[in-house]
Amino acid sequence: MSNANRNVNTEKLSSARFAEATDAFVEEFTASVGFDQRMARQDIRGSLAHAHMLHSIGILTTEEWAAIEQGMAQIRQEIDRGEFVWSIKQEDVHMNIEARLTDLIGVAGKKLHTGRSRNDQVATDIRLYLRDEIDHIQSGLLRLRQAVLQAAERELDTIMPGFTHLQVAQPVTFGHHLMAWFEMLQRDSERFADCRKRVNVMPLGAAALAGTSYPLDRQLTAELLGFSRPANNSLDAVSDRDFAIEFTAAASILMIHLSRFSEELVLWASAQFDFIDIPDAFCTGSSIMPQKKNPDVPELVRGKAGRVSGHLMSLLMLMKSQPLAYNKDNQEDKEPLFDTADTVLTCLRAFGDMLPHIRAKRDNMRRAALQGYATATDLADYLVRKGMAFRDAHEAVGLAVRLGVDSGRDLSALALDELQAICPVISADVYDVLTLEGSVAARKHIGGTAPDAVRQAIAAARALLQTES
Repeated sequence: MSNANRNVNTEKLSSARFAEATDAFVEEFTASVGFDQRMARQDIRGSLAHAHMLHSIGILTTEEWAAIEQGMAQIRQEIDRGEFVWSIKQEDVHMNIEARLTDLIGVAGKKLHTGRSRNDQVATDIRLYLRDEIDHIQSGLLRLRQAVLQAAERELDTIMPGFTHLQVAQPVTFGHHLMAWFEMLQRDSERFADCRKRVNVMPLGAAALAGTSYPLDRQLTAELLGFSRPANNSLDAVSDRDFAIEFTAAASILMIHLSRFSEELVLWASAQFDFIDIPDAFCTGSSIMPQKKNPDVPELVRGKAGRVSGHLMSLLMLMKSQPLAYNKDNQEDKEPLFDTADTVLTCLRAFGDMLPHIRAKRDNMRRAALQGYATATDLADYLVRKGMAFRDAHEAVGLAVRLGVDSGRDLSALALDELQAICPVISADVYDVLTLEGSVAARKHIGGTAPDAVRQAIAAARALLQTES
């Protein structure tokens, strides 16, 4: 097919290897600059470290190194001011910056790519980008955990029903429930910290796939960029995307946690539960029903969890059939990664902004805890302490619950003689365990729902966060 019959770009050839220009559609189809330009600052950072190293081994003169630094400073300013002109003809963020650098400083700009390839350059940029994003996510997680601790401290003595199968099970304190959220978020923080260790390995110097014949000081470059070490194998360095999958997996688990929190907030804010009030600033109304107050923020966070989990599946499928080393498929890793980071950060901000302003409706929570015979297990434990086998105690409590159901009364409202008719070992002290306060206060061991236990858990959590900040 001749150029006359095809839409081609004659202004640019990919290299001297090609006898004709890239088809205009293909050029647009294969370009990534539309989305990978967000890694510009990481690309500049990596290039400056590479230039420093090239100067240290005598490949760049002092004048060339200084020119590269000055040119990159100008490019960074142009990007920050929104004046940098991104060109699809240059394919990606790396070539756009290199082309502009060459425009500014001449031949020294062409020397910058010595000893590297776009394969190890992009792998380095992604790792620098993800390292930065993990640090931002950790800040958001710290803020949210602090908000959870403040809410838990405020609700130490607030009694609510604990659920299994969404049925009333046993009374707990709202503070204890919130501390369960803290534990989930704490694991998320630990996962991101662990993931960061594997992100923080430097591919630069692997070149296209086999390394380079130049005497690069990869350890120096790694130190300049804050990496823990250079990658050990050049083939793996340019083709590995495990770290990206691991990041997205950690993000997916975090989003599942936020989705579960959201589901509880949505339920609790409903008229049927009426446990909490979500401030108007985090809700919206209906276009047709004037009475509605919709918990849009938690609902949207719940929906975005599926989006991030989808990105994880996308990255897994992207890598599953790739041979070593770099393949163009890997261009598809960036948009899922970018959107994952953006989504996690916005959801953490939404929760961090909203949680401090959510208020418990304590009377409603207490009334709900009185339904469903939440202290039945306490009565069984009481009978065991009186010498009964647990299975016998379980049977006796079942009879007491049936009496309560038939008469429409809570266990604590049954008369002593009624309880003694079911089990003679019961005495007047039984009412100490049949009250909601008595039930939660009895669970004062590590991890229990008693206010004293929760207070200790909050103190330990605050000490833990002190080590992170």
